[in-house]
Amino acid sequence: MKYFLLIIMFFSCFSSAASARNILLHEAHGKELAIVIDDLGNNMKGTDQILQLPVTLTVAIMPFLSTSEKDAKKAHQLGHEVIVHLPMEPISGKKSWLGPGAITTDLSDKEIRKRVEAAIDGVPHAVGINHHMGSKATADERVMRIVLEVCKERGFYYLDSKTTGKSVIPKMAKELGVPYLENNLFFDDIYTIQHIVKQARKLSQNLEEDVQAIAIGHVGIPGEKVATTLAEFLPLYKQKANIVPLSDLIQEYHLIDESMP
Repeated sequence: MKYFLLIIMFFSCFSSAASARNILLHEAHGKELAIVIDDLGNNMKGTDQILQLPVTLTVAIMPFLSTSEKDAKKAHQLGHEVIVHLPMEPISGKKSWLGPGAITTDLSDKEIRKRVEAAIDGVPHAVGINHHMGSKATADERVMRIVLEVCKERGFYYLDSKTTGKSVIPKMAKELGVPYLENNLFFDDIYTIQHIVKQARKLSQNLEEDVQAIAIGHVGIPGEKVATTLAEFLPLYKQKANIVPLSDLIQEYHLIDESMP
């Protein structure tokens, strides 16, 4: 009986110590910033400069394009986290802007699933998904249920880029038990260097208050400007936060959960 009680006491102490360790890890980790770069996969301007930045990025790669596989492998080799930048239907704009394999609201359930699975298979090392455009598709519960079901089956997380205020992703992700995150800021929603620098400063100011932040930039037309601006601001960001891949933010939530009684 004494031996049995000693075992219970040991595991009780071990559990308490583990919880305390998780709390300490959470507190010691400090503020966290995830920087996401969209639109890789088509040999876009700024790709090489951004991939060579001395920080761990989350790189969102469009599937089915000329350098999709190459960019994914290179990003992974350089230590960046890879996600699928899934083209999805916007409220306005041409379908031709989306590229091949786009998810549109007129597709059948079977075709949506087929395209999401093919997109994932076409981007090596991917661990999550965010969307390219998508203001119409991400407001459609039928469409997003299928996309998020595939995420759950593959063990993927989903980053809501927040291209619409009517996104159903938070609701559907919670219902299906899919880890999801939300974008806080675009560096380059306007392509001028003045605006990109303004947004970079805004992110720095936000880090004074926010424990976690997610910011998105792009290769392509603004790519070189984004790369130059990030190179300038990264030392400042590193003073205020740990720059981490998106998946680290999800692990942080798990630590908090595990530390609860």
